[in-house]
Amino acid sequence: RSLNTDILLSLLKKICKKRPELRLVISSATLDAEELKNYFELNKNKKSYLERSTPAQYQVGSSVIMNVVGRCYPVDIFYAQDPVPDYLKASVDTVIKISIREPSGDVLVFLTGYEEVETAVRLLKEHSNTIADSANIDKLSVLAMHGGLSNEDQLQVFQRSPPGRRKIVVATNVAEASITIPGIAYVIDCGFVKLKWFNADTQTDALVVVPISQASAQQRAGRAGRIRAGKVYRLYTEDYFYTLNRFTPPEVQRSNLSSAVLQLKALGVDDVIHFDFPSPPPARHLAIALELLFALKAIDTSGRLTDAGLNIAEFPVEPIMSKMLLSSKDFKCSMEIATIVAAMQVQALFYYPTRGQESIKARVARRKFDAQEGDLITYLNVVSAFAKHGECSRWCQSNYLNKKSLKRVVLLRDQLIKLLQRLGIRISSAEGELEPVLRCIASSFFPNTAYLHPSGQYKTVLADIVLQIHPHSILFTEEKAPWVVFGEVLQTTQLFMRDITVIDQIWLEELAPHYFQKVTER
Repeated sequence: RSLNTDILLSLLKKICKKRPELRLVISSATLDAEELKNYFELNKNKKSYLERSTPAQYQVGSSVIMNVVGRCYPVDIFYAQDPVPDYLKASVDTVIKISIREPSGDVLVFLTGYEEVETAVRLLKEHSNTIADSANIDKLSVLAMHGGLSNEDQLQVFQRSPPGRRKIVVATNVAEASITIPGIAYVIDCGFVKLKWFNADTQTDALVVVPISQASAQQRAGRAGRIRAGKVYRLYTEDYFYTLNRFTPPEVQRSNLSSAVLQLKALGVDDVIHFDFPSPPPARHLAIALELLFALKAIDTSGRLTDAGLNIAEFPVEPIMSKMLLSSKDFKCSMEIATIVAAMQVQALFYYPTRGQESIKARVARRKFDAQEGDLITYLNVVSAFAKHGECSRWCQSNYLNKKSLKRVVLLRDQLIKLLQRLGIRISSAEGELEPVLRCIASSFFPNTAYLHPSGQYKTVLADIVLQIHPHSILFTEEKAPWVVFGEVLQTTQLFMRDITVIDQIWLEELAPHYFQKVTER
């Protein structure tokens, strides 16, 4: 369940209390139905004699569970005999075996994120090229499916495969429940998913690869068997399946709640602490969200929404980025900030080849755009160069840039600029001056500040949590700056900062004096 879904359900429950005649139908293949049934039971304690003598499903304010059994073809499920050490390699190997041994039918592969999807697509295309002349097996059409693709690219997976070709769709969990891809007869389930998980110590959402739930595994299996008998290959053991959680924890219990709290206050819900969520979020997460909104001056000391907060709520991005967009007016760099915010919404502007010579060429190409000020200014350089070269495909290819992602950045930037204009903010440019842009970034991302500890490691100012620079950051190979701000944290074996920008410590005292206080230790 997404955060917005839970807010909507909560608001609908309030409406149902005001309008008892309203009939609300909630349909899903993966929801915890029993939990929602109890949540929407509006007359648990007070029932008249007439209501007690009426069947539950006909009582006003009651809730019932209705099961609709889908008519699918039989699906055979195969488990790995032993735990798989590398599910990405095992997924590619399984596709190759299916293409050799199994009858015609399209294949859907579930992986955790964009980079894994692109790596698997590249490996499968290389394999496809090596068997191009073979007459015994179907040729492979390998397609990616993830949220970073344009609508046109996503629509390709819905086209039916011509005779003699087998379609291979490598997807994130976007293909789990949101869409149905025709022609799928085989599903490969890696057993993992990448979820945003709020880290209360760093006070940021960390992207964490976690095991899927049993409900998600069943939903993935259901992608096969829609048009004919299907097969599912789970890259984990059967015993392991029964140790998985029954349902995926709802987003409201594992996410940064600042956007949700801001939206609720914009809707007129002032008492968010006692707001009736279907699954109550941790109290600490709510407190952190309120503290952040206060630091961004979106709410006042009494917790009421300010005029600035109302404007921040207008943007479909995180409050910290909305604040940066609004602050760009004061620093006269709204064009640059709109470009940076748009780039932060899109996955992977760069291609990262893994093969030796190609990998070296890609690193050399990226150096053309690297800025010593950090990743966000590098994004700005890339998008500016993309526009300067007329959005040329050949230029993108030679510089190992993802043209589809860059075009999406331009589209999102234009939308953000229109929103700024609607709020009466004049669009201006810093005309190549970087300090106004950097100061604007620092004026909003100050809660995500890290400093270089004498031990040589970065630590957060808030809680002294150790953070590493992500290997894809342009600062990874540079001399470490004393102070940086970061956009997000990726959690694998360690906590990695991404979207890093170098700042001056003095700016923090100037731009966020309500948040930082300089102390001299004796």
